[in-house]
Amino acid sequence: MLKDLFTINKRFLGKTDIAVTPIGLGVMQMSGGAGFFGRAFPVLSQAEKTELVKAALEGGINWFDTAEVYGFGLSERSLAQALQTLDKKPGEVVIATKWWPMFRTARNIPRSIGIRLQNLHPYPIDLYYIHQPFSFSSPEAEMNAMAALVEGGKIRSIGVSNFNAKRMRRAYQALAERGLKLAANQVEYSLVHRQIESDGTLETAQELGVTIVAYTPLGYGLLTGVFHKDPSRLKEKNPFFRRGIERRLEASRNLVETMEAIGQRYGATPGQVALNWLINRHGDSVVAIPGATKVSQVQQAAGTMQFTLDAGELEEIDRLSQQFR
Repeated sequence: MLKDLFTINKRFLGKTDIAVTPIGLGVMQMSGGAGFFGRAFPVLSQAEKTELVKAALEGGINWFDTAEVYGFGLSERSLAQALQTLDKKPGEVVIATKWWPMFRTARNIPRSIGIRLQNLHPYPIDLYYIHQPFSFSSPEAEMNAMAALVEGGKIRSIGVSNFNAKRMRRAYQALAERGLKLAANQVEYSLVHRQIESDGTLETAQELGVTIVAYTPLGYGLLTGVFHKDPSRLKEKNPFFRRGIERRLEASRNLVETMEAIGQRYGATPGQVALNWLINRHGDSVVAIPGATKVSQVQQAAGTMQFTLDAGELEEIDRLSQQFR
């Protein structure tokens, strides 16, 4: 059994004063049925979405990650409604959302912030990301527009998402000229997708004091072990996600079996062990935002914070997943 009582030590986002738990909850799944991303997920009722948020809060999670493009604001509105239903006051949770740059310039950032604030009302935007590295503007122009939002009290901090090391450094330096810090870089990162360790992204983030926020931290569910035990369950997955799992299924079998054995020492699942590695292997520099469509998945993610792998276990898992760097 996991410990009933466990103090969850929070971490600061970059060099800001915004403290978050090592595990947050990604709520892209709340866009189910709406927009491009929503087509990948089942449609959830608002009551079901509220139960997911409730489970996260009860598990000690204090922050939530959404985006403009998740259901064209549906995810943002659903999150805000859930928090209000649960009587959470502004400032009691941390909320991150993102600006979508495709076919836009940095001039759209101040024009569209009102919609973000309206969707999330009455909750403030603690972290506002540039969602992707592609737009019609430079990172410098984007950071200057974001800086103006901070200075105007519209957002608390600034992040980027899917930025490589070079582009992240440009964003960091542009903000430094305004006296601000780049808080985070949200990237895909898991034991079966470790490219940020070999392409300089992680190293640069650590050098600059930028928090890495890991999305898809369970490798589309591959690291839970359920597909190794029953490959027929792959039929339940969205075709896009299924391809990523099938490609790595056999290559990751030894890793998952080892994590299952390690997890037995803590009363934890392979997925919890995988998340625990992610948030502890690099000190406090990495946090993770698994998503969920079921309360049990949220509870599993939150339970990750109730134990800590030892140095030998971290190293063993690291060694078995080197092929995915």
